[in-house]
Amino acid sequence: MEKVIGILGGMGPLATVELFRRIVLKTPAERDQDHPKIIIYNNPKIPDRTAFLLGKGANPLPYLIEGAKKLEAWGADFIIMPCNTAHFFVQDIQREIDIPLVSMIEETAGKLESLGLKKVGLLATDGTIKGMVYHRALLSRGIEIALPDKEDQRKVMRAIYEGVKAGNLEWGREIILRIAKKLEKRSEGIIAGCTEVSVVLRKGDFGVPLVDPMDVIAERAVKLALEL
Repeated sequence: MEKVIGILGGMGPLATVELFRRIVLKTPAERDQDHPKIIIYNNPKIPDRTAFLLGKGANPLPYLIEGAKKLEAWGADFIIMPCNTAHFFVQDIQREIDIPLVSMIEETAGKLESLGLKKVGLLATDGTIKGMVYHRALLSRGIEIALPDKEDQRKVMRAIYEGVKAGNLEWGREIILRIAKKLEKRSEGIIAGCTEVSVVLRKGDFGVPLVDPMDVIAERAVKLALEL
Protein backbone atom coordinates (compact mmCIF):
# COMPACT_ATOMS: atom_id res chain seq x y z
CA MET A 1 0.00 0.00 0.00
CA GLU A 2 1.37 3.40 -0.97
CA LYS A 3 2.41 5.79 1.78
CA VAL A 4 1.72 9.51 2.07
CA ILE A 5 4.75 11.82 2.23
CA GLY A 6 4.66 14.68 4.73
CA ILE A 7 6.97 17.65 4.09
CA LEU A 8 7.67 19.90 7.07
CA GLY A 9 8.66 23.00 5.12
CA GLY A 10 9.01 26.75 5.09
CA MET A 11 12.71 26.70 6.06
CA GLY A 12 12.91 28.37 3.54
CA PRO A 13 9.96 28.30 1.15
CA LEU A 14 12.14 28.07 -1.97
CA ALA A 15 13.88 24.96 -0.61
CA THR A 16 10.46 23.44 0.10
CA VAL A 17 9.34 24.06 -3.49
CA GLU A 18 12.61 22.56 -4.73
CA LEU A 19 12.17 19.37 -2.68
CA PHE A 20 8.61 18.95 -3.96
CA ARG A 21 9.86 19.44 -7.53
CA ARG A 22 12.63 16.87 -7.11
CA ILE A 23 10.25 14.27 -5.68
CA VAL A 24 7.99 14.73 -8.70
CA LEU A 25 10.92 14.45 -11.14
CA LYS A 26 12.36 11.36 -9.43
CA THR A 27 9.04 9.49 -9.43
CA PRO A 28 8.86 6.76 -12.11
CA ALA A 29 5.46 7.94 -13.37
CA GLU A 30 3.72 7.75 -16.73
CA ARG A 31 0.59 9.60 -15.60
CA ASP A 32 -0.62 11.80 -12.74
CA GLN A 33 -2.02 8.84 -10.83
CA ASP A 34 1.42 7.18 -10.58
CA HIS A 35 2.71 9.91 -8.25
CA PRO A 36 2.62 9.58 -4.46
CA LYS A 37 0.36 11.70 -2.30
CA ILE A 38 2.25 14.55 -0.62
CA ILE A 39 1.12 16.82 2.21
CA ILE A 40 3.18 20.00 2.54
CA TYR A 41 3.08 22.18 5.64
CA ASN A 42 4.94 25.32 4.62
CA ASN A 43 5.45 27.42 7.74
CA PRO A 44 7.94 30.26 7.12
CA LYS A 45 7.19 31.62 10.61
CA ILE A 46 9.37 28.96 12.26
CA PRO A 47 12.16 30.87 14.08
CA ASP A 48 15.57 30.74 12.42
CA ARG A 49 17.39 27.57 13.41
CA THR A 50 20.91 28.97 13.16
CA ALA A 51 20.03 32.08 15.20
CA PHE A 52 18.77 29.84 18.02
CA LEU A 53 21.82 27.57 17.97
CA LEU A 54 24.07 30.63 18.14
CA GLY A 55 22.12 31.95 21.14
CA LYS A 56 20.58 34.84 19.21
CA GLY A 57 16.98 33.83 18.57
CA ALA A 58 13.81 32.04 19.66
CA ASN A 59 13.59 28.26 19.97
CA PRO A 60 12.13 26.73 16.79
CA LEU A 61 11.45 23.34 18.41
CA PRO A 62 7.83 24.01 19.53
CA TYR A 63 7.00 25.14 15.97
CA LEU A 64 8.69 22.07 14.46
CA ILE A 65 6.77 19.74 16.80
CA GLU A 66 3.51 21.55 16.03
CA GLY A 67 4.11 21.15 12.28
CA ALA A 68 5.03 17.49 12.61
CA LYS A 69 1.88 16.80 14.63
CA LYS A 70 -0.25 18.56 12.01
CA LEU A 71 1.23 16.41 9.23
CA GLU A 72 0.62 13.27 11.27
CA ALA A 73 -2.99 14.31 11.98
CA TRP A 74 -3.58 15.11 8.30
CA GLY A 75 -2.56 11.60 7.25
CA ALA A 76 1.17 11.62 6.48
CA ASP A 77 2.82 8.21 6.93
CA PHE A 78 6.31 9.67 7.34
CA ILE A 79 7.90 13.13 7.42
CA ILE A 80 10.89 14.71 5.71
CA MET A 81 12.34 18.18 6.35
CA PRO A 82 14.05 20.32 3.68
CA CYS A 83 16.27 22.09 6.20
CA ASN A 84 19.65 20.71 7.27
CA THR A 85 19.99 22.82 10.43
CA ALA A 86 16.54 21.76 11.67
CA HIS A 87 17.88 18.20 11.88
CA PHE A 88 19.58 19.23 15.11
CA PHE A 89 16.11 18.74 16.64
CA VAL A 90 15.21 15.42 14.96
CA GLN A 91 15.22 13.26 18.09
CA ASP A 92 13.15 15.80 20.05
CA ILE A 93 10.56 15.96 17.25
CA GLN A 94 10.48 12.19 16.82
CA ARG A 95 9.62 11.68 20.50
CA GLU A 96 6.43 13.70 20.02
CA ILE A 97 5.00 11.83 16.99
CA ASP A 98 4.15 8.24 16.14
CA ILE A 99 5.22 8.27 12.48
CA PRO A 100 8.87 8.22 11.30
CA LEU A 101 10.80 11.41 10.70
CA VAL A 102 13.25 10.26 8.05
CA SER A 103 16.58 12.01 8.61
CA MET A 104 18.08 13.70 5.56
CA ILE A 105 21.41 13.76 7.43
CA GLU A 106 21.52 10.02 8.15
CA GLU A 107 20.44 9.20 4.60
CA THR A 108 23.19 11.46 3.24
CA ALA A 109 25.80 9.92 5.53
CA GLY A 110 24.82 6.50 4.25
CA LYS A 111 25.17 7.72 0.67
CA LEU A 112 28.66 9.09 1.33
CA GLU A 113 29.66 5.83 2.97
CA SER A 114 28.39 3.84 -0.03
CA LEU A 115 30.49 6.05 -2.33
CA GLY A 116 33.58 5.23 -0.28
CA LEU A 117 34.39 8.90 0.40
CA LYS A 118 36.77 9.48 3.33
CA LYS A 119 36.91 13.28 3.41
CA VAL A 120 34.20 15.68 2.25
CA GLY A 121 33.85 19.46 2.10
CA LEU A 122 30.79 20.81 3.91
CA LEU A 123 28.92 23.94 2.83
CA ALA A 124 26.42 24.67 5.60
CA THR A 125 25.08 27.30 7.97
CA ASP A 126 26.88 28.28 11.16
CA GLY A 127 24.07 26.53 13.03
CA THR A 128 24.57 23.21 11.25
CA ILE A 129 28.29 23.39 11.97
CA LYS A 130 27.96 24.52 15.62
CA GLY A 131 25.23 21.93 16.22
CA MET A 132 27.53 19.18 14.85
CA VAL A 133 24.61 18.03 12.69
CA TYR A 134 26.80 16.39 10.04
CA HIS A 135 29.81 15.80 12.25
CA ARG A 136 27.94 13.31 14.43
CA ALA A 137 26.67 11.31 11.45
CA LEU A 138 29.91 11.35 9.43
CA LEU A 139 32.63 10.98 12.05
CA SER A 140 30.91 7.84 13.39
CA ARG A 141 31.33 6.40 9.90
CA GLY A 142 35.00 7.38 9.66
CA ILE A 143 34.40 10.26 7.23
CA GLU A 144 36.37 13.49 7.80
CA ILE A 145 34.91 16.94 7.19
CA ALA A 146 36.66 19.93 5.59
CA LEU A 147 35.15 23.34 6.39
CA PRO A 148 35.67 26.80 4.88
CA ASP A 149 37.96 29.10 6.87
CA LYS A 150 36.35 31.74 9.10
CA GLU A 151 36.20 34.46 6.44
CA ASP A 152 34.84 32.15 3.77
CA GLN A 153 32.23 30.81 6.21
CA ARG A 154 31.03 34.39 6.76
CA LYS A 155 30.66 34.67 2.99
CA VAL A 156 28.71 31.40 2.85
CA MET A 157 26.27 32.78 5.43
CA ARG A 158 25.83 36.00 3.45
CA ALA A 159 25.27 34.03 0.26
CA ILE A 160 22.61 31.90 1.98
CA TYR A 161 20.74 34.69 3.78
CA GLU A 162 21.29 37.78 1.62
CA GLY A 163 21.57 35.75 -1.56
CA VAL A 164 19.37 32.66 -1.98
CA LYS A 165 16.85 33.27 0.83
CA ALA A 166 16.45 36.87 -0.38
CA GLY A 167 15.92 35.79 -4.00
CA ASN A 168 19.36 36.94 -5.26
CA LEU A 169 20.15 33.50 -6.66
CA GLU A 170 22.93 34.30 -9.12
CA TRP A 171 24.82 36.45 -6.61
CA GLY A 172 24.47 33.74 -3.98
CA ARG A 173 25.54 31.03 -6.41
CA GLU A 174 28.66 32.95 -7.44
CA ILE A 175 29.89 33.23 -3.85
CA ILE A 176 29.03 29.67 -2.85
CA LEU A 177 30.60 28.21 -5.99
CA ARG A 178 33.84 30.12 -5.43
CA ILE A 179 34.16 28.79 -1.87
CA ALA A 180 33.12 25.28 -2.91
CA LYS A 181 35.94 25.25 -5.48
CA LYS A 182 38.42 25.88 -2.66
CA LEU A 183 36.95 23.01 -0.64
CA GLU A 184 37.15 20.75 -3.69
CA LYS A 185 40.96 20.91 -3.51
CA ARG A 186 40.89 19.59 0.07
CA SER A 187 38.31 16.82 -0.24
CA GLU A 188 37.01 13.83 -2.19
CA GLY A 189 33.48 15.20 -2.44
CA ILE A 190 31.27 18.18 -1.58
CA ILE A 191 28.10 18.18 0.56
CA ALA A 192 25.48 20.80 -0.27
CA GLY A 193 24.75 20.92 3.46
CA CYS A 194 22.14 23.69 3.34
CA THR A 195 19.00 23.50 1.25
CA GLU A 196 19.70 26.97 -0.15
CA VAL A 197 23.09 25.66 -1.32
CA SER A 198 21.25 22.76 -2.96
CA VAL A 199 19.15 25.24 -4.91
CA VAL A 200 22.17 26.91 -6.60
CA LEU A 201 24.90 24.25 -6.97
CA ARG A 202 24.91 21.67 -9.77
CA LYS A 203 26.65 18.33 -10.15
CA GLY A 204 28.54 19.51 -13.25
CA ASP A 205 30.21 22.29 -11.26
CA PHE A 206 32.90 20.01 -9.80
CA GLY A 207 35.41 17.32 -10.66
CA VAL A 208 34.52 15.46 -7.45
CA PRO A 209 31.07 14.14 -6.48
CA LEU A 210 28.55 16.75 -5.29
CA VAL A 211 26.33 14.95 -2.79
CA ASP A 212 23.07 16.85 -2.49
CA PRO A 213 21.03 15.89 0.60
CA MET A 214 17.87 17.19 -1.11
CA ASP A 215 18.38 14.68 -3.92
CA VAL A 216 19.14 11.92 -1.43
CA ILE A 217 15.98 12.52 0.63
CA ALA A 218 13.81 13.01 -2.46
CA GLU A 219 14.91 9.61 -3.80
CA ARG A 220 14.40 7.97 -0.41
CA ALA A 221 10.93 9.50 -0.04
CA VAL A 222 9.84 8.18 -3.45
CA LYS A 223 11.06 4.67 -2.57
CA LEU A 224 9.33 4.72 0.81
CA ALA A 225 6.09 6.12 -0.57
CA LEU A 226 5.83 3.76 -3.54
CA GLU A 227 7.47 0.85 -1.67
CA LEU A 228 10.06 0.39 -4.43
